[in-house]
Amino acid sequence: MPTASSAAPGPELLGTRLRLLLSLLDSDVASVYEDLGLAGIRPRWVPYLRTLAAQGPRSVQELAAATGVTHSAASQTVAQLVREGLATVAPGADARQRVATLTDTARGLLPALDAEWEATATAAAAFEAELSYPLSALVGEAIEALGRRPLRERIAEAAPHLIRPAG
Repeated sequence: MPTASSAAPGPELLGTRLRLLLSLLDSDVASVYEDLGLAGIRPRWVPYLRTLAAQGPRSVQELAAATGVTHSAASQTVAQLVREGLATVAPGADARQRVATLTDTARGLLPALDAEWEATATAAAAFEAELSYPLSALVGEAIEALGRRPLRERIAEAAPHLIRPAG
């Protein structure tokens, strides 16, 4: 276990440190929304709102692909947008498909959200320039590596006695 005087935490605290990083990033962006009079808007909603604004009504599956998340994550986010009055959902051509559409309320937020998006992209590029390696590239590599071989498999290899057999 690392002590207070030891070097920075290593991979054993990766999830904890990533949650802290995400919290720091999200809370700062959320504070910008508050400055813009958009309190309550969550940073993770904005890619969905911008996608729907740019591409028109989209299925949850299409939104998942456009935002790079799982269908389940996209479905949960779309449900939040509906609860907040920022989107509506209707059945698609296939009855199993749900199609999200922006509301007029969401459309009214877009000019401020687009300005914030541009400013955040510029700030994120400047932030990455301070790092020894671009965080966005590293995150992409990490997601691809876990897609090839999930962490559970890696844990099973390191300690097979910890993993229940399938079946």
